Amino acid sequence: MTTTFPKAVLFDLLTALLDSWTLWNDVAGSAERGRAWRAEYLRLTYGCGAYVPYEQLVREAAVATGLPESAADALEARWLELPPWSGAQAALDALAGRTKLGVVTNCSIRLGRQAASRLQVHWDCIVTAEEAGCYKPDPRPYRQALAALGVAPGEADFVAGSGYDLFGTSAVGLRTYWHNRVGLARPEGAPKAALERPTLDDLLPWLEGRLS
Repeated sequence: MTTTFPKAVLFDLLTALLDSWTLWNDVAGSAERGRAWRAEYLRLTYGCGAYVPYEQLVREAAVATGLPESAADALEARWLELPPWSGAQAALDALAGRTKLGVVTNCSIRLGRQAASRLQVHWDCIVTAEEAGCYKPDPRPYRQALAALGVAPGEADFVAGSGYDLFGTSAVGLRTYWHNRVGLARPEGAPKAALERPTLDDLLPWLEGRLS
């Protein structure tokens, strides 16, 4: 556990910083269809072991949930519409210059970098599932980011958007703030986050040790 301001803060990208839910739902035609598509995609990523192309899994999940294959193409075509959550840019602005900033995301290299560009910040590292060779919550993507930044797990904190990250960050030893924006249930068996909040408003006080 960090006892001083962390040397690095790592972020999940597509749920902790960006509102990917709204885009998936819009492409699917409804929140119900979008959530079913997303849930199937998550099931595939967590079960595939070695990296399978992100775009392939998104397409397979669409078909499995009754959507046309073209839904995956539409999602990719609109990828740069991914909106940052309110408060995300402000949180990054507050951290810039104080600590190293990195992304660990379940995505392809190409789409991961495009999504990261939606935020106006210098990223010290961007680690995608494609580069790591596996999807989170396998510990390897987190460890690859720590190695790239040259910091130990106890010198860094992680900001999760999905409760499944809690499995991986716990295994690595990363203290975790869960930005649970859409009110997801914690996955069965997942450890508790150090702090769970529906916004990023408490992130800086938490990093500074003023909240626990």
